Amino acid sequence: MKINRYGVAIAGVIFHLMIGSVYAWSVFTAPIAQQTGWDESAVALAFSIAIFFLGMSAAFMGRLVEVAGPRLTGTIASVLYGLGMALTGMALHVHSLWLLYIAYGVIGGLGLGSGYVTPVSTIIKWFPDKRGLATGFAIMGFGFAALLTGPIAQQLMMTVGLERTFYYLAGGYFVIMLLAAQFIRTPQKSQELKKVVEVQGKRLTAGPELTANQAVKTRSFKLLWLMFFINITCGIGLVSAASPMAQSVTGMTATTAAVMVGIIGLFNGFGRLVWATLSDFIGRPLTFNLIFLLDVIMLGLMLLFNLPLIFVIALCLLMTCYGAGFSVIPAYLGDIFGTKNLGAIHGYILTAWAVAGIVGPLLLSVTHQLFQSYTVTLMTFILIDLIALAASFWIQRDFIKNGQLNNKTE
Repeated sequence: MKINRYGVAIAGVIFHLMIGSVYAWSVFTAPIAQQTGWDESAVALAFSIAIFFLGMSAAFMGRLVEVAGPRLTGTIASVLYGLGMALTGMALHVHSLWLLYIAYGVIGGLGLGSGYVTPVSTIIKWFPDKRGLATGFAIMGFGFAALLTGPIAQQLMMTVGLERTFYYLAGGYFVIMLLAAQFIRTPQKSQELKKVVEVQGKRLTAGPELTANQAVKTRSFKLLWLMFFINITCGIGLVSAASPMAQSVTGMTATTAAVMVGIIGLFNGFGRLVWATLSDFIGRPLTFNLIFLLDVIMLGLMLLFNLPLIFVIALCLLMTCYGAGFSVIPAYLGDIFGTKNLGAIHGYILTAWAVAGIVGPLLLSVTHQLFQSYTVTLMTFILIDLIALAASFWIQRDFIKNGQLNNKTE
């Protein structure tokens, strides 16, 4: 049976729309705290645990994608994420905070990690001519998922109650993810797209097809891990405190800050597609140079000016850069290490997400608590972004030196 590559891409987007619902956890935080009497911070910890297990489980699930195929990992993700959501409802029923952490944090997190790596490396293999666009399209679904899940969850909580909301969502996620996973297939040899494709007079080349174990030992992988870690640390740190920071720095009202949070979510989602598509034209090294340079400039503007308009514009552009890291990195890995073992390599680099998910919010909260302002926080983010920019230039230098620069003309 001949498979259409755009059908595979659409299935990947649908799959990521389901697991990306993790970004809507804040919708449940207050209702859960109100019903159970738990502190909101204790409830929010379930999200951090889930992100940690997402990143760590992706390391070994990415390898399984390459060995057993995306349909198997997609099915595993469907079962784990659906089970995690269902058990979350049970945790609320029996008022067990530890069951909440195990259900949503550990089991749900394992489902997230399995699901996140399932479509990405597969879609790249179907689109060797548009690696950035393909990954940006899929991962954009993950970024936009909260906009879909939020209103649905709110309506369900109003009509069927908090516990049943998780049961209903669990069933819906399981069915939709399971069906979508059956359409996410690796190209067969008879359908294999050539790795060298003529596009607008340019010859796009893939990397030397390293194994995952070979890739992680290279300097390029270590630099990319550092860049990805810093990008997420700054981005997730800003996301975790966007509303209170806006109110403290600019005097913005709580209502206006809430609207701003919704707006930056859109920029986070669109940034994944726009930057990834741009990287197909200007190359991944230059794209990351621009991302970190823009980060430094926007953080500087937030530091120098306390005007609400400048703050919002700067934060929106920073969110596009935050989202860009997720969508550009898989294509970058394919450029350097090839696409044959991309699932495993991508899984390994997602461990940076697991670590940054803890470090980012912690760094922001500690610096704010110590100095009672966000000035030192912003200065810290500028400093580490400069380190990431230096790492990006280092990789670009290696590319030019070795004659491996992406999108080179032959």
